Amino acid sequence: MGRSTPSTSAGGQERAGGARVEVLTPRDVPLGGPRAMTVRRTLPQKTRTLIGAWCFIDHYGPDDVAQTGGMDVAPHPHIGLQTVSWLFSGEIEHRDSMGSHAFVRPGELNLMTGGHGISHTEVSTPGTTVLHGVQLWVALPGDHRDTGRDFRHHAPEPVRQGGAVIRVFLGTLAGDTSPVPAFTPLLGAEIVLDPHTTTTLDTDPAFEHGLLVDQGSIRMDGTLLSGAELGCTGPGNERMTLANETDAPARAVLVGGTPFEERIVMWWNFVGRTHEEISQAREDWEHGTRFGVVEGYDGDRIPAPQLPTTRLKPRGTPR
Repeated sequence: MGRSTPSTSAGGQERAGGARVEVLTPRDVPLGGPRAMTVRRTLPQKTRTLIGAWCFIDHYGPDDVAQTGGMDVAPHPHIGLQTVSWLFSGEIEHRDSMGSHAFVRPGELNLMTGGHGISHTEVSTPGTTVLHGVQLWVALPGDHRDTGRDFRHHAPEPVRQGGAVIRVFLGTLAGDTSPVPAFTPLLGAEIVLDPHTTTTLDTDPAFEHGLLVDQGSIRMDGTLLSGAELGCTGPGNERMTLANETDAPARAVLVGGTPFEERIVMWWNFVGRTHEEISQAREDWEHGTRFGVVEGYDGDRIPAPQLPTTRLKPRGTPR
């Protein structure tokens, strides 16, 4: 579901906010099999599949782990994508089939590449009392969608610009550049706005952008976004104005990238191009060795669901 706010009035004059903002609202979905936790999903939707190469945005918490049980996602596979984990509170233990064993903590990036195939687990640690964060996916371009497994960790230094504190975990913003490589031009950053603060950011006009509001409310180029809403803008904008008009800090995650022109098939944990490619990945997870083995997890892996009776069709975002 979503709404659009045009940047021009009836007389054709540009509004003070600037860019046209499409607002997407989330839906609640279970994550992680039989011990599922509930997350809010804003991407993909029927009206928009991608923001740049970003193809998946899940937002969860703040959850009282004593009440919800936290996160316990058993071994599961991925192809054709990168997973991006970013926390606001809590701690998650990551294990994968290339032998990586790492922790996701607030303000630190964990990026896993599952091109041809990888499997992993995500479990909140015993010391976590409140779990709160985002899980994002990046679609790999066709030339690289069968690339090898990889894992990167990065803790960006905070950058202050006016009344905003910015942590750039992918790409470049506010004079800071992440060292983590990407397969397409990308931007990913956490932004915290002080109360009653307006900040204007220089942005790449080749990029489309999405702003996911986590805490408080933020006016994005003149359009008010409430908590858990995702504001989207298209290419052609050299700056973005963010305003927090409240008495408390506001927090958001900004993503962006050049329009991803390829049409993709997204099903379960896979990103491909054809029904046959997805079907083969499912078969390999159920019966093959393509995805490797995750060591150190106490429990069974997640079985693949049945494919739909109709063919999976490639989708893209209408331009």
